[in-house]
Amino acid sequence: MRTFLFDIDGTLVDSAAVVERVWRQVAREFGGDERAVLSNSHGRVDADVARDFFRPEQAAAILARVSELDLATMDGVAAIPGAAETLAALRPDQWAAVTSGGRRLMSGRLRTAGLPLPRVLVSADDVTRGKPDPEGYLAAAAALGAAPEHCVVVEDSPAGVAAGRAAGALVVAVTTTHDPAALGAADIVIADLRALPADLLAG
Repeated sequence: MRTFLFDIDGTLVDSAAVVERVWRQVAREFGGDERAVLSNSHGRVDADVARDFFRPEQAAAILARVSELDLATMDGVAAIPGAAETLAALRPDQWAAVTSGGRRLMSGRLRTAGLPLPRVLVSADDVTRGKPDPEGYLAAAAALGAAPEHCVVVEDSPAGVAAGRAAGALVVAVTTTHDPAALGAADIVIADLRALPADLLAG
């Protein structure tokens, strides 16, 4: 059986509207380029977005504001189609989650969406280098005792796809937040988890 390593936002949980609402407000409050921020906020660690699109002296205040807004905003969070069924088909020791979000926030979104919490959850709190670096996926594979080349990474963002590829895993991309063309580096591109190939789940 293969081991599955799932991103959360956009892959298991539909939170795109929430993410965009939060970063749009932060961009307006701190004078950031709203279009650039929204185009690069999915699948990346908040600190990296703050570093790349705002002034260095704003970083601490931005991260505090993003955290405040995120934790206060669970309206509209729901499971991605096929997520519950996919996770139910896997043993608890057969899957993990690797997210660019914080542990508290991501656990809250999974609960709000009615999805189980994984035994292994690698969050932004647990890594020194966010996606597209493979650190998170390599850590999750090691925690499950799986070789990366025997893992399936399931992602929705170009940064996440790049992280999965760099880890040496088979990468499946879902087109829930990006067009297929932006996810072309993945091995398989599907609409959502309902289209996950049955042979992958079967091993």
